[in-house]
Order: sequence, then C-alpha cells, then structure tokens
Amino acid sequence: MAKVKTTFFCQNCGAQYAKWQGQCTSCKEWNTIAEEVIQKPEKSSWKTASSSTSKRVSKPLKINEIDTAQEARLNMQDAEFNRVLGGGMVQGSLTLLGGEPGIGKSTLLLQIALSLPYKTLYVSGEESQKQIKMRAERINPQENNCYILTETKTQNIFKQIEAVEPDLVIIDSIQTLHSDYIESSAGSISQIKECTTELIKFAKETATPVLLIGHITKDGHIAGPKILEHMVDTVLQFEGDRNYVFRILRAHKNRFGSTNELGIYEMQGSGLREVSNPSEILISEKDGELSGNAIAATLEGLRPLMIEVQALVSTAVYGTPQRSATGFNAKRLNMLLAVLEKRAGFRLGAKDVFLNITGGISVDDPAIDLAVVASILSSNEDVALPSDYCFAAEVGLSGEIRPVQRVEQRILEAEKLGFSTIFVSKYNKISLKHTSIKIQLISKIEDLVNILV
Repeated sequence: MAKVKTTFFCQNCGAQYAKWQGQCTSCKEWNTIAEEVIQKPEKSSWKTASSSTSKRVSKPLKINEIDTAQEARLNMQDAEFNRVLGGGMVQGSLTLLGGEPGIGKSTLLLQIALSLPYKTLYVSGEESQKQIKMRAERINPQENNCYILTETKTQNIFKQIEAVEPDLVIIDSIQTLHSDYIESSAGSISQIKECTTELIKFAKETATPVLLIGHITKDGHIAGPKILEHMVDTVLQFEGDRNYVFRILRAHKNRFGSTNELGIYEMQGSGLREVSNPSEILISEKDGELSGNAIAATLEGLRPLMIEVQALVSTAVYGTPQRSATGFNAKRLNMLLAVLEKRAGFRLGAKDVFLNITGGISVDDPAIDLAVVASILSSNEDVALPSDYCFAAEVGLSGEIRPVQRVEQRILEAEKLGFSTIFVSKYNKISLKHTSIKIQLISKIEDLVNILV
C-alpha cells in the first residue's frame, strides 16, 4: 500500500506549504492553513469509453494548417445566457457560475436544462431528486431530455455519464464533490482541484460541455483556490439584490467571447424571466415630473441601456456634509461635485449629496457623468427636468464635455424609446441624418447649466 502523504494548504488562497505556520505568506491571512491528505494513485478517475471519439487534435500542426472554421456552439435556448457566453456553449468547455446563496443559480441552470432539446445530466450534491422535481414543476418544463442524479462521488458520476451519454453536464456544486483518490473532505483545496481536473479531462476528451455551480465567500469571491478560476474556460457571476426582483449575469472571464456582455433576468414565481428590453426595468414609472431625476444612455457590451439617475441635494445637518452613491463610484461623484463648484459656481460644499442608480445595478460607463451632473443640478435648484431628455457624455476636470464611444448607437436607442432630446458632446463625430430626436451639442458644463437652469 502506498505511503500516505500529507501537505498543508491555505484554505483562503490555496497556497501550499511543507509544514504548518500561523500566517499565510501569500494572502497574509492568519489561521487558514490546514493539513490535508494528498495520497493519489497514478491512474486517473476518468477513462474515455471505447465508443467515444475524441474531437481534439492529437498531433502538432503548423499554425497555417490549423482549421479556423467556427466551432458549432450549443444553443442554450436562453437569449440572455447565450449573449453572455458569446453566442452559446462551446463544446468541451468548462463554465463556472458563482453567486450569493439563494440568488437563483440552481434555478437558472435547472430552467435551462429543462428547456434544452439536448440530453442533459443534472448532478446535484445538495438536493434530493424529489426536491429538484418540486422546483421543476414550479418552473414548468418544456422538454423531457433532462436526467437528474444526486451523487457526490466523481467515480459514480462518471459511471452514470458513460451510461447516459449526455450532451451537457451540470454539476451543483463543485464544492460538494469528492474523489476517492484524495482522502480529504469535500470542499477542501485538494478535493476541488482534483475534481475539477477530472471534469476538465472528461470535457476535453469527449467534447462535452460542463457547467459548474460554485459557492462564494463572504467577500464575494468564489470559494476554493484561485486556481479554480484559472482552470475553467468561463467564469460567470450571478448578481442581484434580495430587495429587487432583477438578477444580472456577468462574465468575469471568457475564453470564447467578450466579458463586457450583460444578461438581465426578472425573478418570478415560475422561475427567471429573460428581460429583452432592460430599459423597461431601469426607468421607473411616475405620474409627474420630479426634480433630481435624469436619464442616461449607457452601454453594456453591445447592448445600449437607458438608466435612471436619481440625486438628492439637501442642507447638511451635521458639520461634515455626506456623500453617498449607490451603483456609482463615490470618488467620481466627489470629482463631479468639485467640477460643478469650481466651473459652474454652485456652492455644494455645505450640502449633503445622495446619488442612486435605479434597478439595483452598478455602472462604470463614464458616459453617465452628464446625467449625474444634470440630476444634481435639478435637485439643487428643485427644477424637474423634462422626462423626454436624456444624456450621454463624459465630464472632464476642466468642465469640458468629452465625447464617448459609439454615441450613434446610444442616440438610436434613445430615439427608439421615444426621447425627444439627447445631450452629447459637440466633439463627437455624428453621421446620423433624418433622425426624429433632437441632438443637443454642448462643449462646456456651463452650456448645460444655461439650458437646464
């Protein structure tokens, strides 16, 4: 019998040590190093079945001999999910989906699995088959090609995979799996690395895509070693606020597409509904015009969005004025307030300023600067902006209105949604003609003040 080998791993970052020590020298955390058994035989858990045919190139090729034809992707029957993946699931790829507990990760993947025309194996290590069946009845499945397996041992999972021969495998979740070749508990550093390695070997040898659900820590990072995110092909994050019904799907890593795309869902009693027009949820409905509200034309990947910016400016009750921003960078808010005070003459140093991006999303696009300034001016003067005005420009430190990329796409989206006027930088090169929306060109922040106030 082979000698049992042990080593020490940091449970926070995955760093390996020959002996125990109090502090991890890699991530500087204390009391996170634990001993784990790493005895492992030479043979691998996954053995390709004799009937399987490998689609991977088995010999080196010159770069000009490599076939550059686009590989066929699996259509996931979900427009938002396909968009974030870059057009569908690539065969033989490994995708990791993370998110807060109860945010809807399992519901999303089960809903996709039930709607696919392909043969799908849904492996759960957290719920029983009856529990999954109860959720499936609530979602109202359309297809009968989904197989449910409750198992945590990878050796048993691979036996069922060989028997079922699915086109897609979903694992819920990677932290619950364990392999017989590693004698540590499920969820440990060595178990996560070993189970993921076995799944990668299976996916690449059989060209079967695998979807993994991953837990996250209290800091919002995916639990387990950081190497887990390096091993997989795609890392998706499912975000949302429990106080809102909307969920956002982002790609933090994607070897087969862009990481700038965004998928938006609405949580309902029957599952997650795809939101094809995000502007319908990001612009609130109100009876009359209110001060402090402005509409910004922003972009998330290739998708234009119209979002509502709300600002409240009030006299500071305490000595130090408060600056609070939800969904927007607080440091950039302070910069814009300084520009308003220096270039436009507004005395905001003794006033509280609160800013909110509606819908519970966070925006990094600098094109919403002008909408932020407009909403602050509106609240400070208590003058409501016309509801059919929107803004798309960046504000510089000297008060100049700077151009933004793909402004024509923003203008067309605003026109489609019925806005009458859009404020943009005069330095943008716009070739649009015969548009029904008025394009208001401004060069300095003083121009905006003269028009609005």
